Amino acid sequence: MREEATAFVPGHITGFFSAHPDDDPTKAGSRGAGLTLTDGVEVTVTPADEPQIVLDGEPAAIEPVATVLETLEAPARVEAETSVPIGAGFGVSGAAALGTALATNLVYDRKLSYNELVTIAHGADVQAGTGLGDVVAQASGGIPIRLEPGAPGHNLLDGIPARARVEYVSFGQLSTAEIITGDTAQLSAAGKEALSLVVKEPTLLSFMYASRRFAREAELLTEDVQHAIQDVASVDGQASMAMLGNTVFALGTGLSDAGYEPSICATHPAGAMLK
Repeated sequence: MREEATAFVPGHITGFFSAHPDDDPTKAGSRGAGLTLTDGVEVTVTPADEPQIVLDGEPAAIEPVATVLETLEAPARVEAETSVPIGAGFGVSGAAALGTALATNLVYDRKLSYNELVTIAHGADVQAGTGLGDVVAQASGGIPIRLEPGAPGHNLLDGIPARARVEYVSFGQLSTAEIITGDTAQLSAAGKEALSLVVKEPTLLSFMYASRRFAREAELLTEDVQHAIQDVASVDGQASMAMLGNTVFALGTGLSDAGYEPSICATHPAGAMLK
């Protein structure tokens, strides 16, 4: 047993998605596309007598993390530090779960493979109702396209071969669980249409267009985000809404050019990793 291990997991902004529930959480998930970010979540795991979860220095109840520890039979202390907003569409719960799985596997010498750990974290995030596709995207890195839902062994991923500067502004939280456990028929229909556009033309421009169209057709746009998207468009920029959060993101300098003071990062070239 090691004294500690630390993992970094990129944040993930989903541009559009369709929901695909299943009784088996490793088969459930989403199709869609998004950006993984150089801003993300760092998770440090140390052995303990009973499970403890700390987020940004404060005790926290993060259900997917607790499920991962239970699955790995590891009464560990988990300390997560995030550089992205919580509950605002950046996949923090999935990142915390995946980072916990990677670091706990090393500390407790569980001898599981990367895909096995991703499967555990994905299943935990799905069961908690906090995410459908964040974990598999964060494990992949880059600009992943989720062609088939579920964990490794069930899913199918592709990606847009590009890198970009990303700016974002968060206006607050939205409840992922309320949306993905409700009626998702309209949302999923819009998501399938958006995915077909990006598969036909896998470029950043196509991704941003499909994301804006999805947000509008799925009727998820908040007033703050809609105004920000319009402001960015007025300076010839590309912006859309982070799913699922009251957050606007833009490529390049779109939000800065529109007069906002955004957080700035970039797409992450790789997936989750041990440090």
